Formats: sequence, C-alpha cells, structure tokens
Amino acid sequence: MNSILKIEKLHKKYYTKQGEITAIKDISLDVKEGEFVAIVGPSGCGKSTLLSILCGLTEKTEGKITFPNPNKQKLGYMLQQDCLFPWLTILDNCLLGLKVEKKLTKEKKEQVINLLTTYGLKDFIYKYPKSLSGGMRQRVA
Repeated sequence: MNSILKIEKLHKKYYTKQGEITAIKDISLDVKEGEFVAIVGPSGCGKSTLLSILCGLTEKTEGKITFPNPNKQKLGYMLQQDCLFPWLTILDNCLLGLKVEKKLTKEKKEQVINLLTTYGLKDFIYKYPKSLSGGMRQRVA
C-alpha cells in the first residue's frame, strides 16, 4: 500500500517566560492508504498539538512531514471547543466559511440545510448555539 502521510522525528516546543515546554518529542509515523489511525493518550500528551501541526494551524519545531500524494491531502479534525459564534444562528455559523470565501450559492445553502437536517438539527437551524446541547454543538461544528 502507498503511504499517504509520513512523519519523521517530529518535535514541538513552546517557549514561555518560565522556559521551554516540550509538547511533542520524536514522533515518527507512516500512514498507508486505507488505514484507520487513532491517536490516544492522557490529557496534555500532545494529541491536539500533533493534529494542529498536520492541519497547518501550528508550526513544528523540528522534523519532517510528507504527504506523498498532495492531491489526496485532506485533513480535518474536531477541536475540543466548538468555536461557534454565539451571535450567529446555527445556519449562519454553518454558512460562515462559504460567505468568507465568497462561495455561498443557493445550492450550497440548500446542501447545508440538508446536512443539518440529516444530523438531526432541522428544528434548530434558526436558533443560537446557547440553545444546543454539547453533542449538538459538536455536530454543528
């Protein structure tokens, strides 16, 4: 099988007034096409940091990350906090990325409404995040 992601000797350090904090130390990983990978560990061990680096939200300190086939590179993950804007309705939160990128069309709006319906959120489309449970907020996010 072909590799879709290679991580070699990845390190991440944060620098604070109190000194240096190592979040990730010497991680290597080779993910093959078709594999399912779970990253598990105790709180504070670097799981979110690793995902943030892979998605380009945080810079690595050292190491090499390779996507052998950049055309198949598609990463995403659910943040611990949902980051919904409390002043926007559920629908407006879901449409925000399309609006910012100026890609919102009637068809895409209908698709988003269909997805919200599929995820059991039809009755909450015009409500605000404070009216949702934690699980519902995660589905919206």
